[in-house]
Amino acid sequence: MEKGILSQFGVDWPHFIAQLILFLIVYFVLNRYAFTPLLKILEERRKRIEEGQLNVEKIKKQLAEAELRYQEVLRKANDDAMQLIEESRKNNEAFSQREMEKAVKESAAIVERARHEITSERNRMIDEVKSEMVSLVIKTTAKVAGKILTSEDQNRLSKDALSDLAA
Repeated sequence: MEKGILSQFGVDWPHFIAQLILFLIVYFVLNRYAFTPLLKILEERRKRIEEGQLNVEKIKKQLAEAELRYQEVLRKANDDAMQLIEESRKNNEAFSQREMEKAVKESAAIVERARHEITSERNRMIDEVKSEMVSLVIKTTAKVAGKILTSEDQNRLSKDALSDLAA
């Protein structure tokens, strides 16, 4: 029965064995000269792809670290800028305060000089008024008395008038 089925399908044992040997020879030749080098190339490619993926992961890590360093540098720069602004503001306030104190001192000095000048001017004017009053008293007394006063009389009248004005 086996012989009948195989012969029905056209199996001829001598041709079948020859084809099998030929197939094995072609397989071994292809395996040695085509498949093995091709498999080596594919393996190398797979390794390069893995290395590329590892490099991508490494680059992503480095990029994340660089981003963190960038954020840190940016934060530090912002902190430094804020500190400089704060110092500048404090310096400006201190400068303004110093200038204000200087202006207050200068204005106090001006007011004091003005008071001194006013006091000096007032005293000068009082002395002028007293002098004029003494002169008027002497002239009036001379006219009332109808005589010319001596220098002794003038001195006495001056002293009396000044003492009356001082009181």
